[in-house]
Amino acid sequence: MNLEAFEKRKYVERPTPIHRLDRLTHFLNGPEVWIKRDDSLGLLAGGNKTRKLEYLVADALTQGCDTLITGGGVQSNHCRLTASAAQVEGMACQLVLQESESSRYDPHATGNHLLDHLLGVEKVRVAAHDSVLAVQIERLADEAQSAGRKPYVIPVGGSNVVGTLGYVSCGLEILTQMKQEGVVFSHVICASGSGGTQAGLVTALSVYAREVKVMGINVSRDRRSQEAKVLKLAKATARRILDECHLEAVSIHCVDEYVGPGYALPSDDMVEAVKLVAQKEAILLDPVYTGKAMAGLIGLARKRFFTSRDRILFLHTGGGPALYAQTDEILDRL
Repeated sequence: MNLEAFEKRKYVERPTPIHRLDRLTHFLNGPEVWIKRDDSLGLLAGGNKTRKLEYLVADALTQGCDTLITGGGVQSNHCRLTASAAQVEGMACQLVLQESESSRYDPHATGNHLLDHLLGVEKVRVAAHDSVLAVQIERLADEAQSAGRKPYVIPVGGSNVVGTLGYVSCGLEILTQMKQEGVVFSHVICASGSGGTQAGLVTALSVYAREVKVMGINVSRDRRSQEAKVLKLAKATARRILDECHLEAVSIHCVDEYVGPGYALPSDDMVEAVKLVAQKEAILLDPVYTGKAMAGLIGLARKRFFTSRDRILFLHTGGGPALYAQTDEILDRL
């Protein structure tokens, strides 16, 4: 597996740290919980999309593109980080922000939405919650091209083969850290949304550490749909970087019990997890991804899904700014 063949920008010093969460481990009475701090990755306010953007933006620059175009929810971490990468590279950025099913677009929204504007996003197109986001993004790209730009379209979450390489690299980084720390993780747990983070980890670890199970805690879809999505992306990625692809459906594990009312909608389990990790470890989780992923870890531990001997690595994918856009909903539950 040679990732050196792919162009990459450098937005972060590696590796991101891992350490044991002693107080959370004690609270749960096992398993042993560790965390990998991908919330500390570079670009404004950090987060996992930074790893993907290192490869995606390099591809855009290789093609001579001058405008990054992507989309997501109003509080999209991916959109905020894409805008950040555009500023670092002296490129323009245009976004499609999709309304949620429960609320209309608020031009004065805080959180990531505020940061998008501080970063100087050139154009924001608002899409209805029931529209096809990919189609809206392509329309914006067509308009940019008609205006004489050379746009580079990044899919939602940066989750295509090029972006997924960022988490293949992360999987290799985890392997190195396991050797350095002298630990072997039984599970790596991450939030699973657009699928690229989980697919990249699975691609790397299925080759070099098959004993480590990668588990995605769904933030939107049902288990079967999400597992199919991740498997398809992991296989496509493996075909680009491996001589043979041995990935099968049994390599993909997703849990859909902690989605709550829906994508980006608060749940009691999420608020409990955010509060618990803040009070036990002074670590801030977000309400959309890491809060629900940690709710899944805590819920599975309470159900005795893990043994007391298991070692769990929780991947903190960032997203803290979104917390400030849901203060009322969260405070009501606290």
